[in-house]
Amino acid sequence: MSRPASSPAEAALAAGLERRLTALAGGPVRVEGLTRLTGGASRQTWALTAVDTGGGRRDLVLRSGAGTGGVELPVEGAAIAAAARAGVPVADVLDVGRGSGEDGLPPAYLLMARVDGETIPRRLLRDAEFAAVRPRLVHELAGVLARLHAVPLEELDRVPVGGDPLDRLATVHGGDEPPPPGLALGLRWLRENRPEPAPETLVHGDFRLGNLMIGPDGLRAVLDWELVHRGDPLEDLGWFCAKVWRFGSPLPAGGFGTREQLLDGYAEAAGWRPSAAQLHWWELYATVQWGLMTRVMTERHLSGVEPSVELAAIGRRAGEQEFDVLLSLGLAEPEPVPGLPGEDDDLLFGRPTAAELADAVASFLTADVRAGTGGRTAFLARVAANVLATVRRELLLGPDARIRRRTALDRLGCRDDAALADAITTGALDDRWDEVVSVVREGVRDRLLVANPRHLSLPA
Repeated sequence: MSRPASSPAEAALAAGLERRLTALAGGPVRVEGLTRLTGGASRQTWALTAVDTGGGRRDLVLRSGAGTGGVELPVEGAAIAAAARAGVPVADVLDVGRGSGEDGLPPAYLLMARVDGETIPRRLLRDAEFAAVRPRLVHELAGVLARLHAVPLEELDRVPVGGDPLDRLATVHGGDEPPPPGLALGLRWLRENRPEPAPETLVHGDFRLGNLMIGPDGLRAVLDWELVHRGDPLEDLGWFCAKVWRFGSPLPAGGFGTREQLLDGYAEAAGWRPSAAQLHWWELYATVQWGLMTRVMTERHLSGVEPSVELAAIGRRAGEQEFDVLLSLGLAEPEPVPGLPGEDDDLLFGRPTAAELADAVASFLTADVRAGTGGRTAFLARVAANVLATVRRELLLGPDARIRRRTALDRLGCRDDAALADAITTGALDDRWDEVVSVVREGVRDRLLVANPRHLSLPA
C-alpha cells in the first residue's frame, strides 16, 4: 500500500529524480507515481516509475536516510553488488548518489530496480497464493544464506567488521542505562554460554520476513542491506529464527519451517552444518538484540529528533523480547490471554471513562481514518490505534501492577528495575536466584498484559 506524492518536498524530490535519471539515460525522463512506501522505521523507501520519451517505463525504488546504526548507502550498494556476483537474488542498483540539498535529492541515496513480489509477512504466511511455495522456502532461503556467506572477503573492504557481538550489544544497542531485567537475564546467559565462533563471512544483519521479496515461485530478492557487516554467519540464521520475525507462526525458521530444515538446507549448500547449540545461542542473541534496539529506536521519538507514533509504539515492544528470553531459557511458559477487569465508577469525571475515551479514538482511527486513507497514513492509523489500546489497558491494569512491582522490588532490596538488572548482571542476588527469576517473570508478564497480551500465548 502507498500514498501518492503531494507535498512540496515530494514534488522537489520528483523533480530532482527527473534531472538525475535524464542525466543517466542521456535523454529526457519523466517521473510518475512517486510514493513513500509503508513501514520503514529507519530508512525511507520510495517507489516511482521512470518514463522515457518513447513511452518506455521502468519501475524503480529509491532508498534514502542514515538509518539506525546502519552503514552508509554506498557501502550498502557495494555489498549488494558483491552478493549479486555470488548468486544471491537482489535488486539491480542503478545509481548510488548524494544530493546537494538544493537539487531535491537526498544527501545519500540508492536508486534500484523494483522487484515484483510480496514482502508482507502475514500474506506470505497465510495467503493461498503462496501455499505451494511455503513448504520449500526454508530450504531455498538457507541456500541463499550459504551463498551470501560465501562472498569473497576481499570484495568487502568497505563493509565494516561487526566486532565482538556481545561488545556490540553493549556499545551499539545497550545505551547508558541497564537493560530491562528480562534482557539482563538473556545477556548474562549469552556471556556464560558462548559457543566457538564460525569463520568470518559477509552477514546481511537483517535477513527475515519483511526484507525478502517473494513470489509464488520463491525468493526474488533480498532487500534492505543497511545492517550489513562482516562477522559470524550464524548471526543471520539466528536472526531469521527469532520469534519476533515469525509473525505468530509456530514454525521457528522464519515462520516457514523447522530449525532442522534450516540447518539441513544450509549444510547442503555451504558444505558444513552449524550445531543446534550455535543456532540456539544466536537465536537468543537476536531476541536480546531486538529488545535493546527497540529502546534505541524509540529514543529517536522521545528525544524529539524524529517524532513518530511508530517509533513511540516500538518502545513498548521490549517486553515481548523479555518474555521470549524467559521462554528460550525455560523460565516461563505460554499461557492463555486473560480478560481485562471492569472499571470502577468514576465519581469525579463520570462516563465515558478515560479507558472508554481511548477506545473511542482507537475505533475512529481504525474504522474511519484507516478505512478512508491508504498507504503510510493508513499504516500509521493502525499503529496509533494499537497505541491507544495499550493506553486503555494501562489505565485498567496499571495501578495494581505498579503496587505489585513496588512490593516485589522492595522485597529484593532493589529501588527499581535498573537496580534489579544490575544485580542480575553482577550476581549480587544469586543467593536468591529463584526469587529474582520470579520477580522478573511477574514484571514481564505485567508489561505484556498492557503492551501486547496476545504475545503471552504464542509458542516459544
